[in-house]
Amino acid sequence: MFKTLREAFRIKEVRKKILLTLLLLLIYRIGCWIPTPGIALSTFQGAVNNDAGFLSIISAVSGNALSNGALLALGVVPYINASIIIQLLTVAIPALERLSKQGEDGKKKISKYTRIAALVLAIAQSIGIVVGFGTSSLDSSVFFGSSFLTGAMVVLILVSGSMFTVWLGDKITALGIGNGLSLLIFVGLLSSAGTAIFKTISGISSTNLENVWSLLIFFVALIAIFAFIVWIDSAERRVPVQYAKQIKGRKMYGGQNTNIPIKINASGVMPIIFATALISFPQLIMSIFWYSTEEGSAYMWYAKWLGAGSWIYSLLVAILILAFSYFYSMISFNPEDVSRQLQQNGGFIPGYRAGKPTADYLKRVSNRLTLWGAIFLAFIALIPTYIFTFIGSSGSLINAFSATGLLIVVSVALEIDKQLEAQLLMRNYKGFLK
Repeated sequence: MFKTLREAFRIKEVRKKILLTLLLLLIYRIGCWIPTPGIALSTFQGAVNNDAGFLSIISAVSGNALSNGALLALGVVPYINASIIIQLLTVAIPALERLSKQGEDGKKKISKYTRIAALVLAIAQSIGIVVGFGTSSLDSSVFFGSSFLTGAMVVLILVSGSMFTVWLGDKITALGIGNGLSLLIFVGLLSSAGTAIFKTISGISSTNLENVWSLLIFFVALIAIFAFIVWIDSAERRVPVQYAKQIKGRKMYGGQNTNIPIKINASGVMPIIFATALISFPQLIMSIFWYSTEEGSAYMWYAKWLGAGSWIYSLLVAILILAFSYFYSMISFNPEDVSRQLQQNGGFIPGYRAGKPTADYLKRVSNRLTLWGAIFLAFIALIPTYIFTFIGSSGSLINAFSATGLLIVVSVALEIDKQLEAQLLMRNYKGFLK
């Protein structure tokens, strides 16, 4: 990857895209540190840091912007949740399913609906944060001493910041390198991880040297997990395909051998995001309408029994990851369509007749790979947290290196490398043609 970066900086056009991407990411990170007027930072930070539910997840994804009470505190979380909802509705609602198959125009309309849903969710989450934390987290002196007007101003700023973050992501996608929204999440997670590592290292003194060994073991386990994720991410099953020879006029076409690559983890991190979002959604609703830190309240009961770390949570996450893995596999890979295209182009899988036998074989292969991919995702979603806890790592490190964060960081890093290689290859082809 470092070699690819070095080669990319030698090409003027690619270098401009990289520098523009870095500039937009810098603007995003600055927005994650500028405090929102009307928020009492000390009270707000304490409330966010003491929450073990969805607020800590939002803060980690946004690079601690939420705990800082920053302008871009919500980040891309509303847009991510909106994308999940729209994808689920695309399967459930026939009109949206037809729209998703209408090419570029259909994608633009679905993107518009996603942004509208993101706006609604951003408003709901902002109101939930302001109402849930109460007037103690607001600095009413900035708006004529009125708690209501101050709260309304904070909601407006948080919603505007979330939409501005989505706009930044779109600009990075259009003018820079890679997927903009993924890069924003990537930078936020790296920032949270860096802050957690710095706090852990700064807390080590000569009197607690056992923490040094704990930190070293943590890094060794982290590197091993990263290597395992990269290994699985690049693993695929290649189904051999042969094309029959065809004579058209005086020329012979076809007769070549190729393959259909089916990845073990074709769905990426989406099943984990789907599963955790579905489990956290009731807690989000409770935080808007019934937020209370008193023992015995509905919010605290849900956080205790269905919050991250409980055995019920782990069981439900594993089951939902399995279900969503198959759901996402059905969306992304259709054996019937692949079999039909092979038959139309004169291709066939050795040992299987064209048509339904080929579709059944591809479906069987896809289901087996999806099962192993789901097991891998469930393992990454649950086991590393228990490993880090057993090692004795701090809570900030465990939250910063969550399963979703690990997968996103690896996936985005590999995707950036592929994007840069594609840009270099395209420039080399242009130079050859000239």
